[in-house]
Amino acid sequence: MLSLLKDAKITQVENAAVAAQTELVSDILDMSGFDSVMFICDLGDITATSVLTLSLKDNSANSTSGAAAISGASATFTAAASDADHKLLIVDCYRPAQRYIFASLTRTVADAVVDGIIAIQYNSRAVPQTQGSTVVASTFKQVG
Repeated sequence: MLSLLKDAKITQVENAAVAAQTELVSDILDMSGFDSVMFICDLGDITATSVLTLSLKDNSANSTSGAAAISGASATFTAAASDADHKLLIVDCYRPAQRYIFASLTRTVADAVVDGIIAIQYNSRAVPQTQGSTVVASTFKQVG
């Protein structure tokens, strides 16, 4: 296929969150049928000195309890002035060891607004993919 929309499953796994210094834990994804997943955290207004870390965790059960951090699957950023406002944190994982995976975003030192977290599951063993309930409309148009 020549369409990311048909080759991948796109899911909003965390809604917007107000300015705070708390951890956000995304919805859990079932990776059966997929080899890869990319989590994209859309940042809002970030206060200078805020430390943001997007980490991935996996589990053999559909639960956040007992999950393990995936070594090396994290992106950390320390904000200076407004250099992180309306930017992205991205972590891409190929072949997680366990069936279930989710993201954890820690916000420390200073407040950070989050506009949401999106997950793109790809390298699917079945195409075309049908988008889930968090996608209200989508289209693909091949020109030429």
